[in-house]
Amino acid sequence: MKQYKIILLMVVAVCFTTIVNAQVDSTIRLCEKHLKLPFISDGQSYTAFLNGDEVAEFSATFYGENLYRMVTASGTAEGNVVFSVYDKQRNLLFTNADYQNAAYWDFKFENSLDCIIEARLDSKVLSSGFVVLLIGFKQ
Repeated sequence: MKQYKIILLMVVAVCFTTIVNAQVDSTIRLCEKHLKLPFISDGQSYTAFLNGDEVAEFSATFYGENLYRMVTASGTAEGNVVFSVYDKQRNLLFTNADYQNAAYWDFKFENSLDCIIEARLDSKVLSSGFVVLLIGFKQ
């Protein structure tokens, strides 16, 4: 009987992992439609599963005189992620909340800068879900 419980638990875990990976993959594809040439991805996908008022925090270095594009999504829709960019002293540099939660935004920094990016779900739209953030730079 104990072996059946272990096997059942393993099957449930594999199924859950497969569903989660499929959801993340579809959200990444949604983001990638805004990250086409002349933008090139930095090769990373920043992801987090959030509930309620949780906030995901990511670090990134932006190099001076380059044009960057940040793209976010959650689930199968755009405009439900609020992201904010801060410098290392936590000075707010940008938030898409000022622009109806725009799914993507282009940035150009005069000097190289280490930044903190915070992402959270818009609680008016979603109470939980995956957040995906992609960063690209102009070729």
